Amino acid sequence: MSEGALHGDGFAHAKAAEVMPDSVRELAEMTRPVQILEVDMEGPLPALPRDTDYGSVYVLVRGRGSFRADATFPLTLDYEADTEKLRRTVIRQTYSDESAAIQVEDHELPRISVVVPTLVQRVEELGDCLRALAGLDYPNFEVIVVDNRKVVPDADPLPRMMDDFPGMTSVREVRPGISAARNTGVRTATGEIVAFTDDDVQVDREWLRAIGARFRMEPVLDSVTGLVLPSELETPAQIWFERYYGGFSGERSFQSLTLTPASTSHKILRGSRVVANDSTGISIKNFSVYGVGAYAAGANMAFRKTTLERNGGFDTALGTGTPSRGGEDLAAVISVLWNGGHVGYEPAAVVRHRHRQSYDELLTLMDGEGVGFTAMLSSLLRNDPRHIFGLASQFFTALRQILGQRARKLRGMTYRDAARDSTGPLFPSELAKREFRAYLRGPLCYTRSRSMSKTTLDHNGI
Repeated sequence: MSEGALHGDGFAHAKAAEVMPDSVRELAEMTRPVQILEVDMEGPLPALPRDTDYGSVYVLVRGRGSFRADATFPLTLDYEADTEKLRRTVIRQTYSDESAAIQVEDHELPRISVVVPTLVQRVEELGDCLRALAGLDYPNFEVIVVDNRKVVPDADPLPRMMDDFPGMTSVREVRPGISAARNTGVRTATGEIVAFTDDDVQVDREWLRAIGARFRMEPVLDSVTGLVLPSELETPAQIWFERYYGGFSGERSFQSLTLTPASTSHKILRGSRVVANDSTGISIKNFSVYGVGAYAAGANMAFRKTTLERNGGFDTALGTGTPSRGGEDLAAVISVLWNGGHVGYEPAAVVRHRHRQSYDELLTLMDGEGVGFTAMLSSLLRNDPRHIFGLASQFFTALRQILGQRARKLRGMTYRDAARDSTGPLFPSELAKREFRAYLRGPLCYTRSRSMSKTTLDHNGI
């Protein structure tokens, strides 16, 4: 496909082969590519694209080495007016000395093992992932690629790829599922910290430095998560995913936070609520532990190896490659907080994710998101029945939020769009329908996944 086929009229024509309802096709034709533009607050403004195929710009504002804010605005044919919009977008952002990047001497940074599970299906993306990892600015780390294929083809591209990166290690895990692969990576790891990313992700050069520094500066932390940004917003499906799940679970946060279990007078509810404190120790948010997905994604998370071993690793009945489809990453982070641990959210630890390009892939992903979430809840309940009290204590609040979220998303809007009285849907309502319907299948899928895995693997994995 030519480069131009992803823009303008060709952008819509590229989707012609997909089977879409008329309403979705109409929305696809109105959805124009979004230019991602990174702006340094301390440098000159970059030039905006003069290519009118782009309908809008997603601006990421960087200051003192870290992203501080984001904003989106539409492009017009008036280049000077658009440049002025960009200037005003940047000058509205502020930051303080407390938000400056954490600095730790190289010899004080912990050794980190990076684990990348893969089925070697997206060879080009895996190559991009490994090249980014090879270019990391970090003094003491290793990369472990976990080959999770059950059968290796005769024409296997992986050995050749690994030859291009002689400092990396490749290990096999034939048991299906990303959790089994991650657990194998943990067992192989020699680092004090184990960081995880996916084979369709490119990490920022400073990714590990931000993670390692945060662990060293806050020894109490059991886990550090980071910021997930889109690597491109070229197709309708990529843009719709970003609008629906921006930041993967809501609006992105660019503030360093420490998540700790909220204190409670009821021992049985310990760990069910979480307090988010900023870098000065001020509490800025109190939320349900089951909503921690706003600050955690499997594409960008790290744990102390001892924490993973103590908590039993990843539930191998959860995750991509099992009937449960997902949820293993959130279950691991929730388990840390549920058991009294601490999680650091560090937006300076940046990765870029390539969202699925086609509408069919996006619908499949929404199925997995829905199934994975309730499968994850089933896993938590099975491993600690006390979760039933945590869930029950927040049932009515959660129900109101879910119903409100469903009403908005069935109109193709997020909370922010509805609050602004945005006109017209920003994504197909079918995304919400697929996700909400899939919630009902999660417990059954988790039961099926456990039944299938009993004959081949131990539940705890490590």
